[in-house]
Amino acid sequence: MEAGSVGIVKTQTFTFANSPNKMLLDSGRKLGPITLAYETYGKLDSDRRNAILVFHALSGDAHVAGKHHKNDPKPGWWDNMIGPGKAFDTDRYFVICSNVIGGCRGSTGPSSTNPKTGKPYALGFPMVTLKDMVKAQRELIDYLGIDQLLAVVGGSMAGMQALQWTVTYPERAALCIPIATAARQSPQNIALNEVGRRAIMSDPKWQRGNYYGSRAPPTDGLSVARMIGHITYLSDKTLRIRFGRRLQERDRLSFSLKPEFQVESYIHYKGETFTKRFDANSYLYISKAIDYFDITNGYSSLEEALTVTKGKFLVISFSSDWLYPPLESEELVNALRGANKDVVYYELPSTYGHDAFLVEGEKMTQIISYYLSHARGRDKLERYQDENQPTS
Repeated sequence: MEAGSVGIVKTQTFTFANSPNKMLLDSGRKLGPITLAYETYGKLDSDRRNAILVFHALSGDAHVAGKHHKNDPKPGWWDNMIGPGKAFDTDRYFVICSNVIGGCRGSTGPSSTNPKTGKPYALGFPMVTLKDMVKAQRELIDYLGIDQLLAVVGGSMAGMQALQWTVTYPERAALCIPIATAARQSPQNIALNEVGRRAIMSDPKWQRGNYYGSRAPPTDGLSVARMIGHITYLSDKTLRIRFGRRLQERDRLSFSLKPEFQVESYIHYKGETFTKRFDANSYLYISKAIDYFDITNGYSSLEEALTVTKGKFLVISFSSDWLYPPLESEELVNALRGANKDVVYYELPSTYGHDAFLVEGEKMTQIISYYLSHARGRDKLERYQDENQPTS
């Protein structure tokens, strides 16, 4: 394995909420038993105070670093951030990541077997919220014997979960690191997600969610949903640099409806490959959970909601992110300051759009490493300055 890698890792599972002790969901329904797939990296220290909980975004999973076998073609989705000497240094910290409920990568979701019927839940699976996902992950943290996390962290939907953790369990994280995210889902993003869901549900092969066991699942609809989503993860500059208006195979237009620009071929490829690893119903459920998210639910304002939090905050946004633009991070930071919370904020320059939180590892590493080392101290966080870091 290359230097800085956590090496070969194994996915584990944890099952809880067995009948009659099923987990009560925000919807009022109950779910159980629940299985969470999770992975851990590094070692938990003797006082169990060095644990970091990493959440994942919509299409992510528990496999955040390392490889599952030596010939694995691709490491975990945040491998550039987790490992010896990296931002989340596994020589110092015990890193945990689990697949969310409603997912399809080992945790209980629509494709899981309903114990009452012996068949996949499909649309019989209850609607879940990000708060429900966080509640399930707290069960995992309890199971691992960790009273307080050093940090909760994540980008996009994962950043929303990190925020939810600090409001729901304010005593159980010393530092919250929400990256490229927002305190509530915007109307624009709700609209975009609905278009993706409609693409899936309009696919005749969706069969009202009862496609499990079919030789023809709704790959066309799921592919279109992913294509729409993937466009929102990129910036206009990224697309111009990588593809421009270049044609894929010809030196002249075909004057047909076939994909012929390189950028068309790219998003088709992204859509098609996504269908090989993700479940259409999980896409519906998780995207809806994101749309439901509003940290002010039950409170009169964002500032009031954040008043209950106890830990410190490191908020990071990226200049070219138009899905969760810096303005939304600034709203969060201003509310935290209004609630007299300990917060520092960085807007990092990037041309990668929303995907910057996945690829701009070098820009984030020094910042995150510094604040992790100061997470438990009583001193107020002071802005870390380095000649290579922006001052905004």
